[in-house]
Amino acid sequence: MRVVVAGAGIGGLATALSLHAAGITDVTVYEAVEEIRPLGVGMSLLPDAVRELTELGLYDDLAEIAVESVELAGYDRSGGRIRTEPLGLAAGYAWPQFSVHRGELQMLLLRAQLAWLGAESLRTGLRLTGYAQTAGGVTVEFSDPAGNIVTDEADVLIAADGIDSAGRALMYPNEGPPSWNGLVLWRGTSPAPAPVADGSTTVVGDDEQTFVAYPIRAAEGDRPALLNWVAARPSTDQPTEFGNWHRPVELDTIARHFGDWDFDWLDVPSVIENADVAYEYPMVDREPLPSWSDGRVTLLGDAAHAAFPIGSNGASQAILDARVLARALARHADPVEALEAYEELRRPAPGAPRSAERVEVAASYRLAAGPDPQELNERESYSVDGVDRTER
Repeated sequence: MRVVVAGAGIGGLATALSLHAAGITDVTVYEAVEEIRPLGVGMSLLPDAVRELTELGLYDDLAEIAVESVELAGYDRSGGRIRTEPLGLAAGYAWPQFSVHRGELQMLLLRAQLAWLGAESLRTGLRLTGYAQTAGGVTVEFSDPAGNIVTDEADVLIAADGIDSAGRALMYPNEGPPSWNGLVLWRGTSPAPAPVADGSTTVVGDDEQTFVAYPIRAAEGDRPALLNWVAARPSTDQPTEFGNWHRPVELDTIARHFGDWDFDWLDVPSVIENADVAYEYPMVDREPLPSWSDGRVTLLGDAAHAAFPIGSNGASQAILDARVLARALARHADPVEALEAYEELRRPAPGAPRSAERVEVAASYRLAAGPDPQELNERESYSVDGVDRTER
């Protein structure tokens, strides 16, 4: 079976690795940008996603670049502690929860793909622009920055190209742009003060305004730990770009809303002012689709089920999508049946609540805890051979 993947983000790369692990090695990943660089800020990987990376044999590499998350500590706007909740191993999961720089995780997956599948498995500077299906396959069309057309033949096309997915637009050309819920996040990274450099995720604020911080890199020698932070509040100015997660923002724009958030254990203004980078993230998502697939073509990750960029959802869910899809393709001779099996397990049932209907959760940044620990610990492995590789 030959598989073409559009998008070399975390979802697309995890798909290539999952396909290889499932015995499907004729895979090419196409990426629109010409050079893949470690962009972005921090993110959390929930235990269910860490399990999948562990079963791919990537646990040790992941642990080297990440910080284990041990607790979630919530505070009100005056700095008073409200609650503390265990995370990962401390919450009873067989796998930890990690915090990691998104770009570093992407580069880890990229290195693994090139090592496992070879340099020829990645083609950059080519954006998905069309596909045409026959009874026996799909012809996929890409264009380069000069407008030249490149085609490829495959048994299956997987569009893992994000919230502004070209694959989704080809499948649903009348959908329109993502919807905005009135909130804006600002995200950045800063040298981490000692009190929040120990694996604790700190959430300060209320449903009106929130600041979240957690370490994504441990201190080493003279180099301080690196703190990922998120500042959230309503905005009356509608953003001009939806789905652009790398739009820089001036630090003064953020700091003026948090000027008096200086606590004994966390100086929020100082964290913001010392940021290495900061970006604006409008809180946007998309309506659920009636189907993720069109014959031999399917969607994965944010292209299929775009989520608000909070709560540890996007990357973790894309990794789970990749593993389930790879297993389905390995177990079904008919690609169309495989995509149906993938959707049956991964696509929410009609009427299930979507993230845009849970604005209060987004506003207060209550991190998703993931599935029930016992349910995850006892669940069948998504590995094709059914072996649960839990050694770490």
